[in-house]
Amino acid sequence: MNDLSKVVDKLLAQGLLALRGTCVMPRLVNSDYSNFAAQQGASIDVPIPSAIKAQAVTPGATSQDTGDISPVSATIKLDRWMEAPFYLTDKDLMEANRGVIPMQASEAVKAIANDVNATLLGLGRKFYGMVGTPGTTPFSTVVDATNARKVLNRQLAPVNDRRIVLDPDAEAALGLSGFADVSKSGDARPIIDGTIGRKYGFDWAMDQQVPSFEASVMTEGALTVNGANEAGAQVVSLAKATNAAGLKEGDILTIAGDAQTYVVTEAVSLAVGNTAVKIYPGLARATTGSEAVTVSGSHVMNLAFHRDAIAFATRPLMDSANGLGNLIQSAVDPVSGLSLRLEVSREHKRTRFSYDILYGADVVRRELGCRIAG
Repeated sequence: MNDLSKVVDKLLAQGLLALRGTCVMPRLVNSDYSNFAAQQGASIDVPIPSAIKAQAVTPGATSQDTGDISPVSATIKLDRWMEAPFYLTDKDLMEANRGVIPMQASEAVKAIANDVNATLLGLGRKFYGMVGTPGTTPFSTVVDATNARKVLNRQLAPVNDRRIVLDPDAEAALGLSGFADVSKSGDARPIIDGTIGRKYGFDWAMDQQVPSFEASVMTEGALTVNGANEAGAQVVSLAKATNAAGLKEGDILTIAGDAQTYVVTEAVSLAVGNTAVKIYPGLARATTGSEAVTVSGSHVMNLAFHRDAIAFATRPLMDSANGLGNLIQSAVDPVSGLSLRLEVSREHKRTRFSYDILYGADVVRRELGCRIAG
């Protein structure tokens, strides 16, 4: 068991290094949260600051009003407990002792990395900002990058710590002089290394798991605004002329005469007649009724965002079963913050190894993100 303990140490360290190298999204979002051991279902409160206005200083006997400063918080639930089990042969154990991660262990880490990445990328469905044309690969011109920057600027996202994550097709379209021409960019690394680097105020990354969003399809029958809805309303009444249909969370809506794009925040069935639909942000302008409503089409969900748009938390799992015939160890990667546990158990005359991870993630500030449709 002592020898096996040494193997577990090495497998855990190798697994963390592999996880750090494979997981793209956790490095790009906000993961600055404590790493005390936790159980599935635990929650973490993420503070969200309130806006503060500058005010003139007026000396006096009493301090000035500090204003209505009321920070809020968003709750991130640690609700994803994912496991990737595998078996190792004696040859695999010898390789692990020599510092080489066996193929099965590597595949297990890849499975966990894929789950984390897919979860984080899928949260882009909560962003309401969108540029590009659904069904058309972006970055045939530089304007797709500058439009994403414009949207984030209008949504008051901080100019630092901005990222763009794109799928392989969008990355392949980046054969643009503004990205690759050394005489214009002053940087030869994109050509030499095949990297993108920092351009147009964004750190760029490619992720093979960038998902597609399957938008709701409106069957025959116009979709319009029903009656007057006040500016700022986050529930709007929509009218379907004929043929009932549905809207899903993540559908992007545009209203005639309004340049703002809106995201549906809760799935709803549109009956023939009037239906209340929850949206974000609140209406930029009041409606009078009968304005045409358009549902944006299905699209690849490339993302532009500030790191604080998405909160990601991972905690080491408690080693509660240690000493019950199992060997369990947890570790946290000091660079990425990712936490991984490795459990070794004997079953059916074989030795079973299992990496597992406990994490949670959510969009905590929708205004700090934007989709780049592909």
